[in-house]
Amino acid sequence: MKVVAIIPARFGSTRFPGKALQNLKGKPVIIHVAEKATQCKTVKKVIVATDDERIADTVISAGFEAVMTSPDHQSGTDRIAEVARGINSGIVVNIQGDEPMIDPESVDNAVKALLEDEKLKVSTLCVAIGEEEFNNPDVVKVVRDHNGMALYFSRSPIPYNRGKVESLPMFKHLGLYVYRRDFLLEYAVLKPTLLERAEQLEQLRIIQNGTRIKVITARKDSIGIDSPEDLKKAEAMPDV
Repeated sequence: MKVVAIIPARFGSTRFPGKALQNLKGKPVIIHVAEKATQCKTVKKVIVATDDERIADTVISAGFEAVMTSPDHQSGTDRIAEVARGINSGIVVNIQGDEPMIDPESVDNAVKALLEDEKLKVSTLCVAIGEEEFNNPDVVKVVRDHNGMALYFSRSPIPYNRGKVESLPMFKHLGLYVYRRDFLLEYAVLKPTLLERAEQLEQLRIIQNGTRIKVITARKDSIGIDSPEDLKKAEAMPDV
């Protein structure tokens, strides 16, 4: 089954405009992401989906494929769905355009979850965290059942440890999604749900509409570039 990675990237980020083109260790952030995507063994094609010609030109100049998309999309999911409608692929991987440290092997593990279970429609990644990140509302947390399926995602610290249980598992959600293409196209046209609007988390639309999400534990953490401070942190890390 053909697996295509689509990387959504827009210039007009609210918190950090132009972050996709910011220099990180000698090259733009978006190029780091594209290079990591090509290192995934399960991925056969990599496409950057953007609404900005500067990003497209940068991507093409570096030898990668870029597709121009509508400037009116409200989310990265909408942007990759536009591209997915025009390609022949059984599985689509959504690798965020601001994740230059995403681990290719972990991405492959998330893809394999769909390859090995034909009933599964979507998978994602998580990583164990400590108390500081657990209590940070900028960090999205996830709780799983015994089969690794997501029970809920939240910016609040979940699960709340009222019982003072020792060694309570605390997991950060990493914004990587693997979709069956047909499901992605169905999901992209669903209306935002109440929980999604409340938490400002798109993945809750999937759960609230009754589809289960497999959550794979990643081999290592990944830092999204959401601010100039994040860029400075990434400069100091070896995995870029």
